[in-house]
Formats: sequence, structure tokens, C-alpha cells
Amino acid sequence: MRRTMSFWRGIGALAAVVVLAGIVPAHAQTQGMERRDERRDDRAGARSAKQACKAGDEKSRAECRHVKRRAKQAGRNDGGKRGNEVPATKPAQ
Repeated sequence: MRRTMSFWRGIGALAAVVVLAGIVPAHAQTQGMERRDERRDDRAGARSAKQACKAGDEKSRAECRHVKRRAKQAGRNDGGKRGNEVPATKPAQ
């Protein structure tokens, strides 16, 4: 009986090791998650650009807003060249 219990404990420990080894580091797993991380990085960069602009005191608030907007637009895939366009829909077939 004891031998059977130690056998199952060994199997359980081995299963736990396999499960824990299968856990990968926390990073983007899909393309959507990668895009979200990139947007977050772009926003953080834009925030720091605006803070640096405000700290300089040589530009107005409006000019600092434009600095932030340009930084965010530059982070887009198209570099901010497209406006707020509605994506083209595919006709139903």
C-alpha cells in the first residue's frame, strides 16, 4: 500500500514540474497584445515629451499639446498619415 502511495506522489510531483515548466514568461502572446503594448509605449513617450515641453517654459500649452500629438501620431503604423477614416468593409458574398 505504501509503495502505491509513493508511486502516485511521484507521478503527482512529476506532473507539477511539467505544468510549471510549461509556464512562459509574461509577455505578449498574440498580435493584438503586442499592438496594445506598442500603443502603451507610444502614449508613455508622448506623455514624457509633453512633460519635457512643459518643463521648458518656452512653449505655450497649445504647442506642448501639438508636441504630444505628433509623438502619438508618429507611433502609429502609418506614421499618422491617415486621418480618422472608416475602414473599408468587405462586401458579403
